[in-house]
Amino acid sequence: MRLLLLGNEAIAYGALASGLAVATAYPGTPSTEIVETLVEFRDRFVHWASNEKSAFELAYGAAVAGARSLTAMKHVGLNVAADPLHSAAYTGVEGGFVIVTADDPWMHSSQNEQDTRWYGVQAYVPVLEPSDPLEAYKYVKLAFDLSEKLRHPVILRSVTRVSHVRAPVEVEPPAPPKWGRFTRDVKRFNLVPANARELRKALVEKWEKIAELSADFITVEGSGDVFIVTTGVAYNYVKEALSRLRVDATVVKLGMSVPVPRSLRNLVGGEAVVVEEGDPVVEVQLRSLGVATRGKLDGYFPRYGELDTGKTALGLSKALGLPYSPPQPPKPPIEPPPRPPSLCPGCPHMATFYILRLATAGLSPVWSGDIGCYSLGINLGQQDLITHMGSSVGLGAGIAVAGKHFVVATVGDSTFYHAVLPQLVDVASRSIPLLIVVMDNAYTAMTGGQPSPSRAIPVEKITEALGLPTFVIDPVEVKKSVEVVKKAVEIVKSGRPAVVVSRRPCALVAVRKARRAGLQLPRYQVDPDRCTGCGLCYNLLRCSAIYRRPDGKAYVDPALCVGCGVCAEVCPFNAFKPEGRREAWLELWQQA
Repeated sequence: MRLLLLGNEAIAYGALASGLAVATAYPGTPSTEIVETLVEFRDRFVHWASNEKSAFELAYGAAVAGARSLTAMKHVGLNVAADPLHSAAYTGVEGGFVIVTADDPWMHSSQNEQDTRWYGVQAYVPVLEPSDPLEAYKYVKLAFDLSEKLRHPVILRSVTRVSHVRAPVEVEPPAPPKWGRFTRDVKRFNLVPANARELRKALVEKWEKIAELSADFITVEGSGDVFIVTTGVAYNYVKEALSRLRVDATVVKLGMSVPVPRSLRNLVGGEAVVVEEGDPVVEVQLRSLGVATRGKLDGYFPRYGELDTGKTALGLSKALGLPYSPPQPPKPPIEPPPRPPSLCPGCPHMATFYILRLATAGLSPVWSGDIGCYSLGINLGQQDLITHMGSSVGLGAGIAVAGKHFVVATVGDSTFYHAVLPQLVDVASRSIPLLIVVMDNAYTAMTGGQPSPSRAIPVEKITEALGLPTFVIDPVEVKKSVEVVKKAVEIVKSGRPAVVVSRRPCALVAVRKARRAGLQLPRYQVDPDRCTGCGLCYNLLRCSAIYRRPDGKAYVDPALCVGCGVCAEVCPFNAFKPEGRREAWLELWQQA
């Protein structure tokens, strides 16, 4: 079939055509759609894991047993899975094992930039780099074959502009899943020092063979004395930039960017301009082979952000000593207003933040945040630091110990299971005074609504088992919840940790279910005679469906309101009135 596919979807279809049996992932933009596509195929084992390490290990174990396996994650996810990644290179695998990572240059939805290819260099794992969805489909098939041939894991590195663009792709029907059976090999699969030393020597020897095989992934286009070495999405920019500059050049495209073959030194004649997305990974390897290069190491191309045709043309012109005046985009007659991201109308996190502000009034807390929708609490002044998955409790505990501050650690249910459980043990065992607020909306909502482990394993079962005082609230019941959270606050003030679980499913998921069920959502309106313009709803609650009118009174946008009724809970003048029955809607929402 010929389908219009995202790069991520193309990867999934390529895996299916390769006989994929096991697929695992933790959702993270820009990688999520890979397993979202695969999860529809019920004849295979497809699983959303609690974190990337767990996902990696499950797929790695299946590949050790001979099954064709894939694990997918974003670039920072591979940090979490780095331990088993290095071990997988030592032991190798029996079935094809493909590790898909989607890098996010310029951090469209990430906390840092990172180039996955360094892991390939460090862990001795080859890296394939597709330049578009069509090549992504082709390369994942090649990756499975290569992995099985070498009995070695293979990384497929995508980036945002490959994962999230669409292109027509010819796809084959899914092949039957290739399962396996474990064969005992104690010296190979037990990485005790005596075995690991021998495996390390074998790994280095294998790496030389892999470097030779990488020459099979080289394509050469064009002609001319100028040699340009490129890989992945940067290849597209090079082709467009050369056309813009009207320069003839020999373009050497590397399908495998780690490792580069020694034969490349002879092919480029000892000097090349290197254009690559991310860090100068290829350039460093070329210089180690004695090839003179011009690229990121010399400042011709930026070391941060994404490349594009303009940046590539400018860099090539400097590297080649060509005159070039970049076209200037037209300036709009007026600048569009800024549109910072905000919590969705009816988001339970919005009410939770409001409740926390009231319950901690006068304490001037330090707000220790985490990765997820609730990171948007930064716009409410209730996120003082967010650095990585699990930073809420991990860093928050350190601040509580170091500075004797009152610290509120806010974390979502998915991140709680992903990265907070070990820190929770530390907090409980040392009785660190920390208010941990788990915002449980039952889904990994920021990445598209994948189910969270909290749907099967309630958070409070774990925290209570650790001896932590735990309180469960429904954030739409604002007044009641404030009083409950105040009890938790008193425990923390006394020098002990406490946990609040704020539970209500994601509003977006619930609204979709209500519409499918034919349930009419209640809409709230403002009685202008009762509204005094105090601003609690639009200044403190910050509901994105409520606006300030020119006279200071509140206005509810009926197109955005989802009928949560929190505005009515917080209004001291009873100015918000619903159209429709709230009770039936809240009941359906709680079951979403």
